[in-house]
Amino acid sequence: MASKITDVPGIRVGHVQRIGDGWLSGVTVVLPPPGTVGSVDVRGGGPGTHETDALDPTTLVPTVDAVVLTGGSAFGLVTSRGVQRWCEEHGRGFAVPGGVVPIVPAAAIFDLGRGGDFAARPDEAMGYEAAAAAAASGERADVGRGTVGAGTGAVIARGAFKGGVGTASIPLDGGVVVGALAVVNALGKPVSPGDNAEVLPPDLPAGPTALNTTLAVVATNAVLDPAECKRTASAAHAGLARALSPSHTLADGDTVFALATGAVGLDRSSEQARQVSLITLQSAAAEAVRLAVLNGVASAGPITTPAGTFPAYGPVQP
Repeated sequence: MASKITDVPGIRVGHVQRIGDGWLSGVTVVLPPPGTVGSVDVRGGGPGTHETDALDPTTLVPTVDAVVLTGGSAFGLVTSRGVQRWCEEHGRGFAVPGGVVPIVPAAAIFDLGRGGDFAARPDEAMGYEAAAAAAASGERADVGRGTVGAGTGAVIARGAFKGGVGTASIPLDGGVVVGALAVVNALGKPVSPGDNAEVLPPDLPAGPTALNTTLAVVATNAVLDPAECKRTASAAHAGLARALSPSHTLADGDTVFALATGAVGLDRSSEQARQVSLITLQSAAAEAVRLAVLNGVASAGPITTPAGTFPAYGPVQP
């Protein structure tokens, strides 16, 4: 079985999508174990996000109950309400008098109208369904790739080819695992080792600039505090830059979430050991994101809708 984000113990993924009758969109939920520390780094010029401010290391709550990746642009962020409702029903959230408040950050890609109907976009019910699917998936379950979940309506290379969901993981010494899941909906196109970077592929039509975003979730079973989690999300953005050219453009909403379940301690026996441990983990995070992005492109098959035909990009060299 290929490597995947769910190789990190306790991490689960659920996809829900709709295709046909004007639809080409979906939602993906990453469900970590209770007590998981989370953070985020937003670098794209056109992000669509929800509750990312709550993940700042200086804020009150360090933990995350779920991460939502969705189609539908800003409209699709309503899916987080469904995930929040699922979390509340299962007692997951920040404890307050009378109940819990689930911390459910979300980010969206632009895929409006790609199935033919501009109004066909994920809603609260689809978010709830994706959270339930994640919970039911089981430990270390396989993860759907390609035209699934939030990657259902994803395209790349200025809309010339189909994009999608990809995932990968990297094991490190001492039982630490770093995994990533990416939703690839990029203005740019994949870059394989040895390729020369391009400003834009010259063989693509010079139509209006598409609205895009590549989203990623990095997860590890290591113990990280909120500031270290934030730095891991920042480091992981290097994986986007290595895999896509261009990346982090004004028309992309590139966003990376980081999750640390805290099951395995890093070597902190000295300041030097702490630095080496964190640098090693954060380098692996960037590489896992790079591999997940390329996996998402390679896994996305062709599709035709009333809005047009989106061919597969084809094999990519990891």
